[in-house]
Amino acid sequence: MNLRESWLLFALGSAFFAALTALFGKLGVAGINSNLATFIRTLVILAVTAGILSLRAEWAKPSGLPWHSWVFLVLSGVATGLSWLCYYRALQLGPVSKVAPIDKLSVAMAIVFGLVVLGEKPSWSVLVGGVLIVAGSLVIALF
Repeated sequence: MNLRESWLLFALGSAFFAALTALFGKLGVAGINSNLATFIRTLVILAVTAGILSLRAEWAKPSGLPWHSWVFLVLSGVATGLSWLCYYRALQLGPVSKVAPIDKLSVAMAIVFGLVVLGEKPSWSVLVGGVLIVAGSLVIALF
């Protein structure tokens, strides 16, 4: 397996950085408006992504992208922004040890969307894992 192209390596990286996001976000929203915190975070993400695109010479003309890519990327951006606004407010109001796991209900929701919208075929491991995520989130939220 080529690690540089492994989805698993990038998924583990995503989980690691998401965990740091929760920790740093909780520390960062202390004493400031959560919407302003989200805006600052967004500016940093924009700068980091622009830097990576520049270093790798991956810039492309927006007019060359298919219209359906634009539509779904804009919708994804709106969903991401709303998710971040909710997440930072939740971090401001609650403990990171409860907010972050509840936020990960998105994994179970993504499984359902993949099955229903994208027609992905469920495996027992995916279904059982999704149920366990939901069960764990309920235990964390209710007890």
